[in-house]
Amino acid sequence: MTVDLIVVGNLKERYLLEAQREYLKRLQRYGSVRVIEVKEARESKQTSEADIQKLLDEEAQSIREKLQPNTFRIGLVVEGKQLDSVAFSEKIESILTYQSSHLTFIIGGSHGLSSDFKKELNFRLSFSEMTFPHQLMRIIFLEQLYRAMRIRYNEPYHK
Repeated sequence: MTVDLIVVGNLKERYLLEAQREYLKRLQRYGSVRVIEVKEARESKQTSEADIQKLLDEEAQSIREKLQPNTFRIGLVVEGKQLDSVAFSEKIESILTYQSSHLTFIIGGSHGLSSDFKKELNFRLSFSEMTFPHQLMRIIFLEQLYRAMRIRYNEPYHK
């Protein structure tokens, strides 16, 4: 199993970097898991809707450049399908068994992902209708991926 997590922006806070390191260490036993950061497009203080769309398009292009061929693309987007932890684990198992051994999860920047890029996804996943800082979402995702792997391999996990 190979999992890429492509994220817009980077982590600056030490506690988030430590949490990311810890979950990546725990996930090593299940396969290759990489975090790939792409630069977040800069916006001015007076950004119009058209400017935001241009920023999203720039970020989408940066993400496309990091995508590997034949990977199953899953975007973390608020309008995606919500799954509980067991269903998330089953979804991963199904993809790995029937579609691809390489999964790529994508977390957009502060404005999310462009609507055009969302059309290129194989699956849209939502963790909540709530809004989370995209830096923190990276840690939440890694924890849920770790939990999904424990479920997949019938290992104990906190319910």
